[in-house]
Amino acid sequence: MSKTFSFSDAVLNWYHQYGRKDLPWQQNITPYRVWVSEIMLQQTQVATVIPYFERFMQRFPDVQALAAASQDDVLHLWTGLGYYARGRNLHACAQKVVADFNGEFPRSVEELSTLPGIGRSTAAAIASISMGINAPILDGNVKRVLTRFFAIEGWPGETRIQNDMWALAEELTPDHSSREYTQAMMDMGATLCTRSKPACGICPLQPQCQGFASGKPTQFPNSKPKKEKPVKSTLLVMLRNPAGEYLLQQRPQKGIWGGLWSFPEATDGAKAQQLISQQLPGCPIAEEEWLTAFRHTFSHYHLDIQPVIYHLQNTPSSVQESGKDPIHWYNPKSPSTLGLAAPVKMLLESQQTESLI
Repeated sequence: MSKTFSFSDAVLNWYHQYGRKDLPWQQNITPYRVWVSEIMLQQTQVATVIPYFERFMQRFPDVQALAAASQDDVLHLWTGLGYYARGRNLHACAQKVVADFNGEFPRSVEELSTLPGIGRSTAAAIASISMGINAPILDGNVKRVLTRFFAIEGWPGETRIQNDMWALAEELTPDHSSREYTQAMMDMGATLCTRSKPACGICPLQPQCQGFASGKPTQFPNSKPKKEKPVKSTLLVMLRNPAGEYLLQQRPQKGIWGGLWSFPEATDGAKAQQLISQQLPGCPIAEEEWLTAFRHTFSHYHLDIQPVIYHLQNTPSSVQESGKDPIHWYNPKSPSTLGLAAPVKMLLESQQTESLI
């Protein structure tokens, strides 16, 4: 890097002129608002997050309100954002801040990093943006900027490369304008140094960018070695009583859709019949309705889903619960405030729509 070129000055000068300053979480900046936005923005685009963030702030204006809410209330507002462990950790973190820190977020990266769902980079973002503490961040946007600028070979998820990048991030972070620099690095990765079509022609780092000089900036960062995603399948057992209500079960806290409400599952139609006879003994089925199967993709596998509505002849007076998972009869016409798995929400909404036709 040229001795006359200052990485941080170039970034800050660009931010003051072009950076985003009107996002909802950039107004009335508090540790709480920055924290919620940072968790929501993990692996999620800004445009998607904005309406979720605004609804969240309206329902939970501060950490005390979030801590006092039920997990279902939290996950209900999170439905559709994906990566639901973030929502569960958000709730657990709020309760810990209220219980252990008297409702005030700790004022150091080290202490913030001990809270549920807050890693080193998120802790640094909260500290720098809301508290003015000098701390380097290394989120996905910043990784992309640094790997291109220095033409760093290898997948950034590797420990060795990650450690090298943390050292670079620390070296480049200025000892002033912490909030602006942190926001600027995020903005550059999100709006200029984008994944597929970087705007190198107007980037302030272009004169010294090794990725640009190579002629192949988009090869950085190197991709994670690909593995073919496995395919799993399930049959969703949609038990519908004569009142138009569907039986839902709350899933275990750990695992896919942890803590969310979903339909019972079976491997095939025969197993579904067996499950029904166990859970609803003596409750005959009037009709089976096989809906169109579809695929739902997670980060590490595909799930082929076959939904089947089993129309019950009568409403059972009781349900034999499987294990310790709570149950709930859900009416699509008057939806409950439950946290629903995205495919379940889609199926219930489709039944509500059909009932109106």
